[in-house]
Amino acid sequence: MFHLFALLYYSWHLIGVFGAETDEIKSVSVMEGESVTLNTEVTVTWGNKILWKFGDQGVLIALLDASEISLFNGADGRYRHRLQLNNQTGSLTIKNMRTTDSGPYELNIKGGSGDRIKKFNVTVYSRLLIPVITRDPSQCSSSSSSSSSSSSSCSLVCSVVNVSHVILSWYKGNSLFSSISVSHLISSVSLHLEVQYQDKNIYSCVLNNPISNQTQHVDMSQLCHTCSEIHFCGVTEAVIRLGFTVLVGVAAVAFVVHDIRSRNAV
Repeated sequence: MFHLFALLYYSWHLIGVFGAETDEIKSVSVMEGESVTLNTEVTVTWGNKILWKFGDQGVLIALLDASEISLFNGADGRYRHRLQLNNQTGSLTIKNMRTTDSGPYELNIKGGSGDRIKKFNVTVYSRLLIPVITRDPSQCSSSSSSSSSSSSSCSLVCSVVNVSHVILSWYKGNSLFSSISVSHLISSVSLHLEVQYQDKNIYSCVLNNPISNQTQHVDMSQLCHTCSEIHFCGVTEAVIRLGFTVLVGVAAVAFVVHDIRSRNAV
Protein backbone atom coordinates (compact mmCIF):
# COMPACT_ATOMS: atom_id res chain seq x y z
CA MET A 1 0.00 0.00 0.00
CA PHE A 2 2.79 2.38 0.94
CA HIS A 3 4.62 1.65 -2.32
CA LEU A 4 1.43 2.33 -4.33
CA PHE A 5 0.95 5.69 -2.59
CA ALA A 6 4.58 6.62 -3.23
CA LEU A 7 4.22 5.72 -6.90
CA LEU A 8 1.07 7.83 -7.28
CA TYR A 9 2.71 10.82 -5.55
CA TYR A 10 5.80 10.54 -7.74
CA SER A 11 3.65 10.34 -10.90
CA TRP A 12 1.64 13.42 -9.86
CA HIS A 13 4.87 15.33 -9.21
CA LEU A 14 6.19 14.50 -12.66
CA ILE A 15 2.95 15.64 -14.26
CA GLY A 16 3.15 18.93 -12.39
CA VAL A 17 6.71 19.56 -13.60
CA PHE A 18 6.69 18.10 -17.10
CA GLY A 19 2.99 17.87 -17.94
CA ALA A 20 2.62 21.35 -19.52
CA GLU A 21 2.12 21.28 -23.27
CA THR A 22 5.05 22.97 -25.07
CA ASP A 23 4.89 24.35 -28.62
CA GLU A 24 7.82 24.61 -30.99
CA ILE A 25 10.06 27.64 -30.60
CA LYS A 26 8.82 30.47 -32.82
CA SER A 27 11.45 32.76 -34.38
CA VAL A 28 10.61 36.47 -34.51
CA SER A 29 12.68 39.14 -36.28
CA VAL A 30 12.23 42.87 -35.78
CA MET A 31 14.08 46.08 -36.66
CA GLU A 32 15.64 48.21 -33.94
CA GLY A 33 13.25 50.96 -32.80
CA GLU A 34 10.11 49.13 -33.89
CA SER A 35 7.53 47.37 -31.73
CA VAL A 36 6.86 43.64 -31.61
CA THR A 37 3.89 41.67 -30.28
CA LEU A 38 4.30 38.12 -29.00
CA ASN A 39 0.89 36.49 -29.37
CA THR A 40 -0.56 33.89 -27.01
CA GLU A 41 -3.20 32.88 -29.59
CA VAL A 42 -5.65 32.18 -26.76
CA THR A 43 -8.54 33.94 -25.07
CA VAL A 44 -7.91 34.44 -21.37
CA THR A 45 -10.53 33.02 -19.02
CA TRP A 46 -11.02 33.73 -15.33
CA GLY A 47 -8.99 30.70 -14.31
CA ASN A 48 -5.96 31.53 -16.47
CA LYS A 49 -2.72 32.97 -15.22
CA ILE A 50 -0.32 34.38 -17.85
CA LEU A 51 3.40 34.73 -17.14
CA TRP A 52 6.01 36.16 -19.53
CA LYS A 53 9.71 35.49 -18.91
CA PHE A 54 12.88 36.62 -20.65
CA GLY A 55 16.38 35.22 -20.95
CA ASP A 56 18.08 31.98 -20.04
CA GLN A 57 17.42 32.69 -16.35
CA GLY A 58 13.67 33.09 -16.93
CA VAL A 59 13.31 36.60 -15.46
CA LEU A 60 9.61 37.47 -14.98
CA ILE A 61 8.68 40.61 -16.95
CA ALA A 62 4.86 40.50 -17.14
CA LEU A 63 2.01 38.81 -15.28
CA LEU A 64 -1.74 38.61 -15.88
CA ASP A 65 -3.71 37.10 -13.00
CA ALA A 66 -7.46 37.45 -12.50
CA SER A 67 -7.56 40.37 -15.00
CA GLU A 68 -4.88 42.21 -13.01
CA ILE A 69 -1.79 43.20 -14.98
CA SER A 70 1.66 43.49 -13.45
CA LEU A 71 4.60 44.73 -15.54
CA PHE A 72 8.24 44.52 -14.45
CA ASN A 73 11.27 46.43 -15.67
CA GLY A 74 13.59 43.45 -15.84
CA ALA A 75 16.72 42.82 -13.80
CA ASP A 76 18.56 45.79 -15.35
CA GLY A 77 15.54 48.04 -15.86
CA ARG A 78 15.65 47.58 -19.64
CA TYR A 79 11.87 47.33 -20.09
CA ARG A 80 10.90 50.48 -18.22
CA HIS A 81 7.83 52.09 -19.89
CA ARG A 82 8.11 49.74 -22.89
CA LEU A 83 5.83 46.81 -22.02
CA GLN A 84 2.13 46.41 -22.75
CA LEU A 85 -0.02 43.38 -21.89
CA ASN A 86 -3.38 42.64 -23.47
CA ASN A 87 -5.83 41.70 -20.70
CA GLN A 88 -8.04 39.76 -23.14
CA THR A 89 -5.42 37.55 -24.78
CA GLY A 90 -2.34 37.97 -22.60
CA SER A 91 -0.27 38.90 -25.68
CA LEU A 92 2.85 40.92 -24.86
CA THR A 93 3.91 44.02 -26.81
CA ILE A 94 7.42 45.46 -26.44
CA LYS A 95 7.90 48.98 -27.79
CA ASN A 96 11.06 50.63 -29.12
CA MET A 97 12.98 47.38 -29.47
CA ARG A 98 16.72 47.38 -28.80
CA THR A 99 19.40 44.93 -29.87
CA THR A 100 19.81 43.98 -26.21
CA ASP A 101 16.21 42.73 -26.24
CA SER A 102 17.26 39.82 -28.46
CA GLY A 103 16.97 36.42 -26.85
CA PRO A 104 14.53 33.77 -25.63
CA TYR A 105 11.06 34.68 -24.35
CA GLU A 106 8.79 32.17 -22.65
CA LEU A 107 5.03 32.29 -22.15
CA ASN A 108 3.45 30.22 -19.38
CA ILE A 109 -0.32 29.76 -19.44
CA LYS A 110 -1.60 28.16 -16.26
CA GLY A 111 -5.10 26.96 -15.41
CA GLY A 112 -8.12 26.51 -17.64
CA SER A 113 -7.87 23.42 -19.83
CA GLY A 114 -4.29 22.78 -18.73
CA ASP A 115 -0.89 24.35 -18.45
CA ARG A 116 0.80 25.39 -21.67
CA ILE A 117 4.23 26.77 -22.58
CA LYS A 118 5.13 28.78 -25.69
CA LYS A 119 8.67 29.82 -26.53
CA PHE A 120 9.89 32.61 -28.79
CA ASN A 121 13.37 33.41 -30.04
CA VAL A 122 13.48 37.15 -30.79
CA THR A 123 16.22 38.75 -32.89
CA VAL A 124 16.49 42.54 -33.07
CA TYR A 125 18.47 43.85 -36.04
CA SER A 126 20.23 47.21 -36.08
CA ARG A 127 19.15 49.77 -38.66
CA LEU A 128 21.40 49.62 -41.69
CA LEU A 129 23.40 52.56 -42.97
CA ILE A 130 23.92 53.13 -46.69
CA PRO A 131 27.30 51.60 -47.67
CA VAL A 132 30.03 53.98 -48.84
CA ILE A 133 31.88 53.40 -52.13
CA THR A 134 35.30 54.98 -52.64
CA ARG A 135 38.25 54.68 -55.02
CA ASP A 136 41.12 52.60 -53.64
CA PRO A 137 43.64 55.36 -52.76
CA SER A 138 46.62 53.05 -53.32
CA GLN A 139 45.78 52.42 -56.98
CA CYS A 140 47.41 55.59 -58.29
CA SER A 141 50.35 55.63 -55.90
CA SER A 142 53.85 55.95 -57.35
CA SER A 143 54.43 52.22 -56.92
CA SER A 144 51.28 51.11 -58.75
CA SER A 145 50.73 53.81 -61.38
CA SER A 146 53.29 52.26 -63.68
CA SER A 147 51.60 48.83 -63.70
CA SER A 148 49.40 47.87 -66.63
CA SER A 149 46.59 46.68 -64.36
CA SER A 150 46.17 50.04 -62.61
CA SER A 151 46.08 51.87 -65.95
CA SER A 152 43.31 49.66 -67.37
CA SER A 153 41.11 49.02 -64.33
CA CYS A 154 39.45 50.90 -61.51
CA SER A 155 39.75 49.53 -57.98
CA LEU A 156 36.74 50.31 -55.77
CA VAL A 157 36.07 49.70 -52.08
CA CYS A 158 32.63 49.38 -50.48
CA SER A 159 32.67 49.91 -46.70
CA VAL A 160 30.30 49.92 -43.73
CA VAL A 161 30.89 50.49 -40.01
CA ASN A 162 29.47 49.08 -36.77
CA VAL A 163 27.47 46.17 -38.16
CA SER A 164 26.54 42.65 -37.12
CA HIS A 165 24.60 39.76 -38.70
CA VAL A 166 24.81 41.31 -42.18
CA ILE A 167 26.01 40.43 -45.68
CA LEU A 168 27.95 42.96 -47.78
CA SER A 169 27.80 42.23 -51.52
CA TRP A 170 28.84 43.57 -54.91
CA TYR A 171 26.30 43.12 -57.71
CA LYS A 172 26.99 43.28 -61.44
CA GLY A 173 23.59 44.24 -62.80
CA ASN A 174 21.20 41.89 -61.00
CA SER A 175 23.79 39.13 -60.54
CA LEU A 176 25.77 38.58 -57.36
CA PHE A 177 29.46 39.24 -58.03
CA SER A 178 31.05 38.80 -54.58
CA SER A 179 30.01 38.95 -50.92
CA ILE A 180 31.20 38.73 -47.32
CA SER A 181 29.20 37.73 -44.22
CA VAL A 182 29.49 39.23 -40.74
CA SER A 183 28.03 37.24 -37.85
CA HIS A 184 29.26 39.33 -34.90
CA LEU A 185 29.58 43.03 -34.14
CA ILE A 186 32.49 44.50 -36.07
CA SER A 187 33.73 48.10 -36.27
CA SER A 188 34.20 48.10 -40.06
CA VAL A 189 34.10 45.76 -43.03
CA SER A 190 35.15 46.38 -46.65
CA LEU A 191 34.76 44.60 -49.96
CA HIS A 192 36.94 45.34 -53.03
CA LEU A 193 35.97 45.37 -56.70
CA GLU A 194 38.06 45.69 -59.87
CA VAL A 195 36.26 47.30 -62.80
CA GLN A 196 37.66 47.83 -66.31
CA TYR A 197 37.41 51.44 -67.52
CA GLN A 198 35.56 50.36 -70.66
CA ASP A 199 33.09 48.25 -68.64
CA LYS A 200 29.55 49.54 -69.25
CA ASN A 201 27.82 47.29 -66.70
CA ILE A 202 25.95 48.71 -63.72
CA TYR A 203 27.59 47.88 -60.39
CA SER A 204 26.09 48.33 -56.93
CA CYS A 205 27.03 47.53 -53.35
CA VAL A 206 24.30 46.04 -51.15
CA LEU A 207 24.21 45.69 -47.37
CA ASN A 208 21.46 43.45 -46.06
CA ASN A 209 20.21 41.46 -43.08
CA PRO A 210 17.20 39.09 -43.03
CA ILE A 211 14.63 41.91 -42.92
CA SER A 212 16.11 44.96 -44.67
CA ASN A 213 18.76 46.17 -47.10
CA GLN A 214 20.58 49.30 -48.25
CA THR A 215 21.99 49.80 -51.75
CA GLN A 216 24.61 52.17 -53.15
CA HIS A 217 25.21 52.37 -56.91
CA VAL A 218 28.60 53.04 -58.51
CA ASP A 219 28.97 56.39 -60.26
CA MET A 220 31.69 55.50 -62.75
CA SER A 221 32.03 59.09 -63.96
CA GLN A 222 32.86 60.29 -60.46
CA LEU A 223 34.97 57.43 -59.17
CA CYS A 224 36.68 55.77 -62.11
CA HIS A 225 39.12 58.21 -63.68
CA THR A 226 42.48 57.11 -65.07
CA CYS A 227 45.49 57.82 -62.93
CA SER A 228 46.64 60.48 -65.40
CA GLU A 229 43.25 62.22 -65.11
CA ILE A 230 43.46 62.13 -61.33
CA HIS A 231 46.98 63.57 -61.47
CA PHE A 232 45.88 66.27 -63.92
CA CYS A 233 42.90 67.20 -61.76
CA GLY A 234 45.12 67.34 -58.71
CA VAL A 235 47.63 69.62 -60.43
CA THR A 236 44.85 71.82 -61.81
CA GLU A 237 43.26 72.17 -58.37
CA ALA A 238 46.62 73.07 -56.85
CA VAL A 239 47.21 75.76 -59.52
CA ILE A 240 43.75 77.22 -58.94
CA ARG A 241 44.31 77.37 -55.20
CA LEU A 242 47.71 79.02 -55.70
CA GLY A 243 46.22 81.57 -58.09
CA PHE A 244 43.43 82.38 -55.64
CA THR A 245 45.95 82.85 -52.83
CA VAL A 246 48.03 85.21 -54.97
CA LEU A 247 44.97 87.28 -55.89
CA VAL A 248 43.97 87.60 -52.24
CA GLY A 249 47.51 88.68 -51.37
CA VAL A 250 47.61 91.31 -54.12
CA ALA A 251 44.22 92.66 -53.07
CA ALA A 252 45.40 92.93 -49.46
CA VAL A 253 48.58 94.82 -50.46
CA ALA A 254 46.57 97.18 -52.70
CA PHE A 255 44.20 97.93 -49.84
CA VAL A 256 47.08 98.74 -47.47
CA VAL A 257 48.79 101.01 -50.01
CA HIS A 258 45.52 102.83 -50.71
CA ASP A 259 44.91 103.28 -46.99
CA ILE A 260 48.40 104.74 -46.42
CA ARG A 261 48.05 107.16 -49.33
CA SER A 262 44.65 108.28 -48.08
CA ARG A 263 46.07 109.08 -44.63
CA ASN A 264 49.05 111.00 -46.10
CA ALA A 265 46.74 113.03 -48.29
CA VAL A 266 44.84 114.15 -45.20
